Amino acid sequence: MKASKLINSMLLAGSLIASGQLLAQADYSNVNIQTIPVRGNISMLIGAGGNIGVSAGDDGILIIDDQFAPLADKIRAAIADLGSDTPKFLLNTHFHGDHTGSNADFGMNSIIVAHENVRSRLIGENSPASALPVVTFDDDVTVHFNGEDITLIHMPAGHTDTDSVVMFSGSNVIHMGDHFFNGGFPFVDMANGGTVQGYLNNLEKALSWIGDDTAVVPGHGPLGTKQDLLDFYNVVKDTSTTIRVMKSQQMSKEEIVAEGLDAQYESWGQGFINEQRWIETVFDSYPR
Repeated sequence: MKASKLINSMLLAGSLIASGQLLAQADYSNVNIQTIPVRGNISMLIGAGGNIGVSAGDDGILIIDDQFAPLADKIRAAIADLGSDTPKFLLNTHFHGDHTGSNADFGMNSIIVAHENVRSRLIGENSPASALPVVTFDDDVTVHFNGEDITLIHMPAGHTDTDSVVMFSGSNVIHMGDHFFNGGFPFVDMANGGTVQGYLNNLEKALSWIGDDTAVVPGHGPLGTKQDLLDFYNVVKDTSTTIRVMKSQQMSKEEIVAEGLDAQYESWGQGFINEQRWIETVFDSYPR
């Protein structure tokens, strides 16, 4: 597991985009895919990489994201228990490898749907044709499946420039992709179009769309609620404001890192993005 976690982090950082060598060396043999019931016919799969959303019903199986390529068979086994090992639709929340790694496998028999920038980014990585979205959109698109409207909504300039959230209208569920790291500081991929301010803007929109009883599937971390998403938003907003104020006082990046954030945020830096990296991200994302 230590090796897979390392590769996961490196992929999220974008350092393995151009090379599959380290990915091939990762050991996924001990990764188990855990199925978490969300609501109605919606489930969440936890393994290594981004959380997978599943809609299982009379129309078949639809999945959101697909983690790493070596996990495709394990993902198939998990969704087979929900009805079928072959999804009719695969929705990608964004292009990072821990969310699209099994695209090439599932894309042989599934219709991949994603924002147009996902296709462009994957083409830029020389991904095989079967890994590419075949249905793309600009602002939003709705799939009518298993008795409800499942809508992908583009979230611009947030985590990346490729992101969408997925709304299940009947089930009252939202899959946030990597616009929600439940319990930890977020990864904002500025090298691929992400910005902290865009991330905050997108969180505000998502919070306005959902109710107190909406089930919230994060890109990483445990299944959440609207309150969890609001807590996350407040941490992102308050800490970024603090960092920006220190920057406006002519403090250098290194001085802000040395000063650190309030002790109440200590637990938020225990995940993939630690406190130092979050400070550096916010500092670099806003002009002086």
